[in-house]
Amino acid sequence: MKRLFWFGLGAAAGVALTRKAAHTARQATPAGLAANVSDALRELAGAVGAFGADVRAGMSERERELHEVVEHRTGPDAGRSARATARGTLESRRSDGYPQLARDHRRPSGARARRAGG
Repeated sequence: MKRLFWFGLGAAAGVALTRKAAHTARQATPAGLAANVSDALRELAGAVGAFGADVRAGMSERERELHEVVEHRTGPDAGRSARATARGTLESRRSDGYPQLARDHRRPSGARARRAGG
């Protein structure tokens, strides 16, 4: 009975070692290396996607917090008055469509002709 037990234990160990050696040999082949690299890239892509999702969630949460702080400090009607001021600035443009300051900083019309020699 002891001999049968040891024979069975030896056969099981031999099968296990053979399978482990075949698996290791398969990983050392180009196809096995390619499979390992593709698995690693798939895992990396998943990690990058999860990181991007975390960043977007953090950004939206921070933006919400900043909106609450600004609204608390300026009041809920401050956004409306700022838009009305911007609308008034747009309406105060000249008839040619340029704001007063932007027109003053433009190059005179003949500067380009003088530079080109004409």
